[in-house]
Amino acid sequence: MRRAEVTRTTAETDIALSVALDGSGASTISTGVGFLDHMLELLSRHAMIDMEIRAKGDVHVDFHHVTEDVGIALGQAVRKALGEMKGLTRYADVHMPMDETLTRVAIDVSGRPFLVWRTAFPTQKVGEFDTELVREFFQAFATHAAVTLHVETLYGANSHHIAESCFKGLARVLKTAFALDPRAGDRLPSTKGRIGD
Repeated sequence: MRRAEVTRTTAETDIALSVALDGSGASTISTGVGFLDHMLELLSRHAMIDMEIRAKGDVHVDFHHVTEDVGIALGQAVRKALGEMKGLTRYADVHMPMDETLTRVAIDVSGRPFLVWRTAFPTQKVGEFDTELVREFFQAFATHAAVTLHVETLYGANSHHIAESCFKGLARVLKTAFALDPRAGDRLPSTKGRIGD
């Protein structure tokens, strides 16, 4: 099992997080931000990555720091759990429907962090959650997982559905790209013989 644990403590947040990449999609998540918990639970389920996430933070200010720092810690844990990346599938893409919404997500587990974000929300909030924080999570995750990630919502009208299609799309590309290809054996998925530069 490819597993990792990460803790992150700052003046704004305190996070303890673990992942098992070859899991069943089981999760125990508590961030103090209900909408973020919901997105992380479906991320875990559809990626088939077991996750335990405990986060506390200055949610009396807003949800920015907890959302961003969970993205940072999750990215760090995923990168650590991937290890040497031998036999990795590496690439994946998906078109993720969610009712009236369709989002395209593509990933390269390249060691080169980059986010292309072409998603807009018709409202500033879903409940109490600022929709602009969805991008903040994806930026933090892509940077610290060291992946190239493209997210584009082709169309959609409901902010909840748009956010959910982004997270479910991320889940599905993680599931595919993180899979080990039995034909690859212990080879790296790169003609360079290394990943990350």
